[in-house]
Amino acid sequence: MHLHCATFTTPCGPFSVAVNGEGVVFATAFGECTALTARIATECHLIGDTRALTSAVQQEVADYFAGQRRVFTVLMAAQGSRFQRQVWAGLGAIPFGETRSYGQLAGELGKAGAARAVGRANATNPLALLVPCHRVISADGALGGFAFGSTIKRHLLTHESAAPSLVDADVLLS
Repeated sequence: MHLHCATFTTPCGPFSVAVNGEGVVFATAFGECTALTARIATECHLIGDTRALTSAVQQEVADYFAGQRRVFTVLMAAQGSRFQRQVWAGLGAIPFGETRSYGQLAGELGKAGAARAVGRANATNPLALLVPCHRVISADGALGGFAFGSTIKRHLLTHESAAPSLVDADVLLS
């Protein structure tokens, strides 16, 4: 599979996206394309920047950070197991400005008691931001993990005005 990669600027720093030849989003990452390339190098061969295929993603991300978008509509084609895809769909169902704990999300997916498995699937989400894994927090209200660090996760949740007290609780627990 050949992928096209582009990087553009966001308030959280560079944001890279890889899309396949049909324009389907495959992976996103905060950081330069080199970070994204390393992440998926075992699965795909990346070829140059194609603005035509990534412009829709860039526009939707810009709209999100401008406060004009709450849901991403670009076509996404994440590669993962059936369970991972189920969790990623659950992430996409968490409304803008809200959070869920890993246990709450597991329960919503009909997988009560599978909070750790949901956490692992959340951690493998290849569509960061577009599939809002940043909206999942620890049961105690702490931010929990995020592949791109707590500073970016805190920024995204603050941007969405998701439970500002959760941000404060995470600072206290650090």
